Formats: sequence, structure tokens, C-alpha cells
Amino acid sequence: MGDYLTPSELPHPKLKRTNTGFTPNQIIALDAEIPEGAKKVWSKYTQLDSFTKNSKTPKDDSGQGGDPAQFEKNFVKHVETTLARNMYNCDDLAAYQASSIAIRDELILEWANTQQKQTIHDGKRVYYLSLEFLMGRALDNALINLNSRKTTSTGLENLGFNLEDVIEQEPDAGLGNGGLGRLAACFVDSLSSKNYSGWGYGLNYQYGIFKQKIIDGYQVEAPDYWLKFSNPWEIVRSEIQIPIDFGGYVYETHDINTGAPRRIWNGSERVLAVAIDFPIPGYKTSNTNNLRLWTSKPTTEFDFTKFNSGDYQQSVAQQQKAEAITSVLYPNDNFDSGKALRLKQQYFWVSASLHDIVRRYKKNHPNNWEKFPDQIAIQLNDTHPTIAIVELQRILVDLENLPWDKAWSIVTKVFAYTNHTVMAEALEKWPVDLIGRLLPRHLEIIYDINFFFLKEVERNFPDYQGLLSRVSIIEESQPKQVRMAFLAIVGSHKVNGVAELHSELIKTTIFKDFVTVFGEDKFTNVTNGITPRRWLRQANPELAKLISEALNDPNYDYLTNLGNLKKLEDFVDDEKFLKKWDIVKFNNKIRLANLIKEETGIEVDPSVMFDIQVKRIHEYKRQQLNIFAVIYRYLHIKELLSSGVSIEEIKLKHYISKLSVFGGKAAPGYYMAKTIIHLINSVSEVVNNDPEIGNLLKVVFIPDYNVSKAEIICPASDLSNHISTAGTEASGTSNMKFALNGGLIIGTVDGANVEITREIGEENIFLFGNLAESVEELRHKHIYQGVEIPETLSKVFQSIDSGRFGNPDEYRSLLDGIRNHGDYYLVADDFELFLETHTKLENVYGHHGGDVTDSTHLHNWVKKSVLSVANMGFFSSDRCIDEYAENIWDVEPLSQ
Repeated sequence: MGDYLTPSELPHPKLKRTNTGFTPNQIIALDAEIPEGAKKVWSKYTQLDSFTKNSKTPKDDSGQGGDPAQFEKNFVKHVETTLARNMYNCDDLAAYQASSIAIRDELILEWANTQQKQTIHDGKRVYYLSLEFLMGRALDNALINLNSRKTTSTGLENLGFNLEDVIEQEPDAGLGNGGLGRLAACFVDSLSSKNYSGWGYGLNYQYGIFKQKIIDGYQVEAPDYWLKFSNPWEIVRSEIQIPIDFGGYVYETHDINTGAPRRIWNGSERVLAVAIDFPIPGYKTSNTNNLRLWTSKPTTEFDFTKFNSGDYQQSVAQQQKAEAITSVLYPNDNFDSGKALRLKQQYFWVSASLHDIVRRYKKNHPNNWEKFPDQIAIQLNDTHPTIAIVELQRILVDLENLPWDKAWSIVTKVFAYTNHTVMAEALEKWPVDLIGRLLPRHLEIIYDINFFFLKEVERNFPDYQGLLSRVSIIEESQPKQVRMAFLAIVGSHKVNGVAELHSELIKTTIFKDFVTVFGEDKFTNVTNGITPRRWLRQANPELAKLISEALNDPNYDYLTNLGNLKKLEDFVDDEKFLKKWDIVKFNNKIRLANLIKEETGIEVDPSVMFDIQVKRIHEYKRQQLNIFAVIYRYLHIKELLSSGVSIEEIKLKHYISKLSVFGGKAAPGYYMAKTIIHLINSVSEVVNNDPEIGNLLKVVFIPDYNVSKAEIICPASDLSNHISTAGTEASGTSNMKFALNGGLIIGTVDGANVEITREIGEENIFLFGNLAESVEELRHKHIYQGVEIPETLSKVFQSIDSGRFGNPDEYRSLLDGIRNHGDYYLVADDFELFLETHTKLENVYGHHGGDVTDSTHLHNWVKKSVLSVANMGFFSSDRCIDEYAENIWDVEPLSQ
């Protein structure tokens, strides 16, 4: 299992052509083996460039790229031969499939040349291990990065199709859930665009997270079978099959040459990891990296003995058990079976990835393990891949026969760990018994790692009482647990947070003892970023075009040099430009209004303020704070109306007309989050059907929030909410997406909001709430003195308790968590500050009765919108990847 061979690499009397890249010496040897006649024929028809040439497909820089006729030829060929259709039965779905395969053909050529070039260069390669890759739709992104969107649009139009309709046929790839997976997707885009040699490794989930339906106001989970029409972007590598073992036992033997003891793991269950590749194109470069995802398959697909004996269900049981490993992202781990499946997922994925990495390394560097850290950098995206540290140690010690200390030295130089939370309760732990049952050899290695680590700590810090138990990888609880974050720190050479505040907090809170042990140099910060190709050019083409015109940049070069946005500051007093900017925003709001109508049946007015909060539903993200404020607004409007104040007067003196938009998924087992979703929908039902209110207030919950919906929602935002309890959000990237699209932020002093404020200026963001340093003190006060509920929030609670928004018993636990159980997320403490900040920002937006074209709105709100975008250059994922490359991975871009 350590040095497996793919079928094409099996021993042969002659040197064989293999399915992976070639070294220069191998090319020379292979060239001599191939007959001259065969080389001539091959050269005549190959579409691949010479291995020594730049492989970039010729395109002009106008964004037109290529020749529509060539696309049309390839499109028709794939409709007729790949899809077995014709001109008469080629619908939009077939057009999407044929277009994708035609574009993928071009990507594959650049991908093949990139892999060969990287192999010949033999430089250091980055491997990014993430349990999620929230890629979104691939076709539009590929067209932008290949600079061939206009060509494809023209070609499709000539063939009788509309590009936008064709793009709509693509489902979102169900490979992730939230910010963690979207960050990974942005990173692999930037690795390619910045010309680094880098692969992503993940799992090819058959069903993804889940499809969210809202039925009677409740979240209902349905399977998201995103692969029902297959995936034209995947390249199935059936020849790469890696055996992965589970269970069994460990025994000791001795090396036949040296007599040294060796531990042998004999697994009781084996599945196969089959590779599936997705080419990741860079923007305006030929560099096309790889995302390799693993699918689980059985070693024996069918038990004929059981079938013939009539036991039909058991005859396929092994197949179903194996395939379950990559069926669903995040199986519910509220039960032991779910925990076991989740641990299986993690080990299956990292083991297959590491054996793939080791095989590729050994091909060019046989028996030269000293060079391994100079060639390989592995980034752990959160704690999910932490078992990879143990697996690499096992490979080096058990399979490659390296001494323990030498192997451990290699391991700790290779791995780096990104932490994504400051909440101790969110740090992943696994029961010792579960690991022992599924991975017995790995549990032994974990205990050995911990033993040697604690011996060193004891030697260096003999007088630090309690330090050993606090930093131990094994938590002496009932039951005993393996602290995966601690293992990640001990086994990595760098640990980074993802925003300045977050990186400081982990050093002073959850990991402060490790700062004592290792020193501050091991801990660093890399503030998150987003790719402007998807989140500006693809999501907001009108704004991207307006910016390119203003910057006199017809080639959209600013998308790889995002700091160029700073030049937009020259236009903040240009009323003509501000009006164009506002028209773009209004058009995007019409687009979102159409989506809302399609998804919910609710009609909304695009001339009102769009106030948006879309992200994973969680108590710390405080959607409950937002909906409580909406309820208070509704109650106050009703009070004003009952006292004789007219709607027109309310709009001019009290409240602007506003649409509150929510969206996001709650984990299936997270009762409180699902209660928040139910409350939002119940409030929506009441408010939207109140004839007195009109367009003064509407509330909408957009179901099944995903990347492609975010691409419509973010550009339409006037105001976005990033209101987590201070000190709980590691970074956030949705705040960056909204700000880059010209939406202003209301937020707490938390995560990347701090750095966004520094970049765009305090006057262009609306901050509120208690600071991180006050949070623990307030929580402590709540425990001993109770929670003080302000009168405004008390009115909200009374209205909910009265049954105004449905059965009050359904919301009892949500309200009691604030009133009687400590208000852990400080909703009561921040509520009035939230309301006050809304009053302030609405005065800036302007009480203009819905006329958003008036000069006050332009010179106040729209001006801030332009200044916000102008100063978002720092938050490109390209900058982020450059920082990782320089400070953590020690890699250089490969010149094109």
C-alpha cells in the first residue's frame, strides 16, 4: 500500500509510457523507443504543444479570444458524437454539456502541458488538503479565465442558443458547504492564476451537503444529487486506484536484514480510492493546475455466492458500504455510526492523497527522503485532514523503514496548519476508542507522538504546573479524546490564523500554551481573500466593465492587480460616474428581485434598500439578532400607524423602505439554527401579508443558498450584515464579496471586518457592538447577575410569546437561551447598539421616500460604495496565496 503501482507502471522489458509526467531523461529514453513513423503521425495530429514551448492558447486581450468557428465545430462534434444527439434534439442541457466538453478539451491541453512543465522543472509543489471545495459553476469561470467568453457567446448565438441560458443549466458542484470550501476554491484559482505549482485534494461527494427546502417555514433537507446528469468537467482516472484499509490489528515483526522491530498493520476492511481530476485554469495564463478528488469503490463489487444463495441484499452490501464513504458531505455525527463514517471519510481522503503524493515524489527522487520537504508543501485546511500527519509518519516509518526521528523531522517540515475558529468547543476531537477500532496503528503512532512531545515539554518547562495536561494531544476525559487541533500544531512547522484579530486571539486563548512551548514564530497570520475573477467579473459583469472603462483597462488587468482599484477614488466626486454606478446597482437589484420571485413567489421593489444576511445559520453569526431587529422595526411601524402617522411621513422621518433578505443552511442536527430559520419565515409570512405596510418593509428567506445564488445576491446588496459576536468569527469572506461589489457593511469588530475597516476607512463601514476583550467579562456577569433585557428587545420577546408569529412554544428555547441561560452570544447586550447603528446608516442612505436617484443618496451612500470598492485590493486571494508562498510554503511561481 506504500508504493503502489498503477497498471501502466508495472514492470516491462521496455520503458513504458506512463500516465503521469516525464522527466527529461525519461523523454529521451522514450523517444528512442517510439518508431519514427509513429512519431510523424502523432506529430501531425497532436494538439499538445512541445513540452518546451509555452502552451498558452493564442488569444487576443480584448476578452474575445479564439475563433467562434472553431468552437462551433467542436460543439457540433460533441453534440453528435459524445452526446449522440443532433440539431433537432439539442436542448439547453445538451448545449451546456457540449459547450463544457468543448471548453474542457482546451483546458485539458493546457493542463497536460502544465503538468509536464512542472514535472520537468521539478520544483516544490503545494498540496492543499480541504474536505470542502465549494467550486460553484465551472463553465462561466472557465470562459473568463480562458478569455473566451465572447467567442463562446457568439458561437452559441450562431448555433441558436443564449450563453446565459446555457450557463443556467449547470448545477452547483456539491463539494462544500460554506466559507471553508469557498476559500479553498478561491485558493486553487489563485494558485493557477499566480503560476504556482499546486494541487487541491478533496472528496468527490455524490450527494454533497443537502438541498434545502422550506416547507411551512421549516428547513427540510433533501438529497442534492448534483451528478444526475453527470459532470462534463471531470476526468475519471480509473487507472489510479489506491487501496485504503480500516480496522484489523497490529503485530510486530523484525526486519530480515537488520533485525530491527517493525510494526505491521493488517486491516480487516479495504476499499479503493479512485482518482477524479478537475482542471483548474488560471486567469490570463496557460498555468492549469489540478484538483484531484477521490471516489470510494469496493474491492469486490458483487458477492456471487450470496446472490446465488438468494441473499440479494447482502450480495451488494460491501459495495454500498464502500461507496457510502464519499456519498455525503458531513454525515450527521450525532450518532456513533455517523462519527465512524466521518472519520473514515477523513482517513480515506488523506491516505489516498498522501500515497499519491509519495508515489509522484518517488518517481523522480527514489530513496532520497532528505529532499522531500524541499519538494513538498502540504497545507491542512482546518483540522479535518490532521490524520494526514499520522499517516505520513506511518508511511515513512512502517513502509519506507525510516528511523522515527528522521521521519518525524520530515513530517513537521512538510505540514502547515490553518486554523479557522477561536471557539474551543469547535475544535475537532475523536474518541480514542473509535480511532483504535478503525485505525489501530494510527492510534499507536498518536500515542508515540504525544509521548515524545510531552517528554520534550517536561524537559524544557519543568516548573510549569499543569502544562503537560493542557497541551497533551490526548484529553483525559470520559471517554478519552484525541485533540486533532493539538496534533495539527505539534505536527506542523507553521500555524496560521485567517485574520489579524483571529490570529492574535488564538495565541492568547485556545493555543496560548503552545505559544509558550514553541514560541511566537510558529504562529502567523494570513488574512483571507477572494478571487476577483469570480466575485467581480463573473458575478457582477456590469460593474466589472464600468471599472475597466474608468481605469482605461480594456483588458481587465486589474483582476490580477486588484490594488489598481485605488484609482477609482478619482471618481468619487464625478456625479456622472456615481449615477452610472448606482444604475449598475439598481440593475443587479432587479436581477435579485427576479430570483426572489422565482424562488419564493414574493414580489419585492428594487428601489428600496436591500439589507442582506446570507451565510451558514449559526447562533454565533447572530441571524437571531437581525430578525429580532426586523420584528422591532415592524412593531414600531405598526405603533406609528396606529397613532395616526402616515406611511409617507414614516418614510420621510422614521424608516426608509427596506427589504431584509436572509439565506443559509442550518446543520441537520442543529435545532437552534433551524429554529432561527423557522422564525425568519414566520416573520416573513406576517410582515409581507400586512396590507398596511406595503413596500416599507419586506422579509425574505432565499432557500438553498449556494455559490451561484451568491453571485446574484452579492452584487445586489446595499447593506450586508456581518454581525457575529466579537471574537467568534475567524475571518469571514462574504464580507469581502459584498464590499467588493459595492455593498456597505454593518458589522461587529470581529474577524476580517477589522482589516476591512482599516483599508476602506471607518467612515465607510458601520460598526457596532461590544469588543472581543469585553465578551468573557459580560458572559461571566450574565452567569452571576443575570441578563438585562433592554425594553426594545423585551417588546420583541413579548410579541413572539403572544403568538403573533406562530406557536410561541416553538421559539421558547431560542428566547430562553437569552433570557435565562446566560445569553452566550450577547444578543441582549448588542441589540440597542444594532438599532442605533441602523438609524445612523439610514440617515446616510437618505429618507427620500424611495427615490434613490436623488443627489443626497448619490453623494452620501453611493460615494461610500465607490470608496469601499476602491480600497478592497488587499482582499484578493492572489495576495493571500503570495503570503502563503513566501512565509509558509517557501515556493516560487513557475515562469510561463
